[in-house]
Amino acid sequence: MTNRKTGRIAFQGEPGAYSHQACRETYPEMEALPCKTFEDAIETVRKGTADLAMLPVENSTYGRVADIHRLLPESGLHIVGEAFVRVHINLLGVRGARLDQVKRAISHTVLLGQCRGFLRENGIDWITGADTAGSAHLVAEQGDPEEAALASELSGEIYGLDVLARHIEDHDRNTTRFLIMSRELDLKRRGDAGMMTSFVFRVRNIPAALYKAMGGFATNGVNMTKLESYMVDGSFKATQFYADIEGHPDDYNVRLALEELDYFTTDMTLLGVYPADPKRH
Repeated sequence: MTNRKTGRIAFQGEPGAYSHQACRETYPEMEALPCKTFEDAIETVRKGTADLAMLPVENSTYGRVADIHRLLPESGLHIVGEAFVRVHINLLGVRGARLDQVKRAISHTVLLGQCRGFLRENGIDWITGADTAGSAHLVAEQGDPEEAALASELSGEIYGLDVLARHIEDHDRNTTRFLIMSRELDLKRRGDAGMMTSFVFRVRNIPAALYKAMGGFATNGVNMTKLESYMVDGSFKATQFYADIEGHPDDYNVRLALEELDYFTTDMTLLGVYPADPKRH
């Protein structure tokens, strides 16, 4: 691992993916580095090949991104920021194609499910692809005006496709939240829109342990914006919780709440302390 700054930010997916869009919008001055898997993106930062990783954690329509919560505690990285990115879905076709020519649309199953109304209205069949940018790449290679991709405008720009229909998603508030990961934990910053603290924990094996652990946040006036549970180590008995709270561990009320949490937990790992994205509010 090296402390030398590379000016790169890693993301999972092909060029033109929505994670690539998030990198460009949040850090336009940095070089976006595509990686095959989430693990690869994390390892790229751990090795020092990139300074940051942009990882999607949840979508307002689709929900939690699988595997991310499992990867975060073991990543060796720290959350240093968050980004809320508006996901606009577009129908991309080969150069010169018209909307009325398109008979099939290919994309990731998540995007297909978010555009059912548009596809049904235009009589377009859908085909499940591996991912959004990869689908755009495939349509560009095949060169068939009857086939189109559901993807970002950035994908169209990269692969030379025309936007045949813009912003076709069924829900007009479709947003993905990304976490920005770094090798270094920074506890000194303060954000104009407030601070967020993220951590994972396991409760003691005693009655009402989770209820009692959460009580400290309520009595100390700490707003918990997210609490999710998931199985670990392939056991139905081992449950780990992921939580986001508003505030900084140095804040008096947050410190008291975390002290109470510690009493009822067997393990607590701080994942990051970072400025809240103004779009959160």
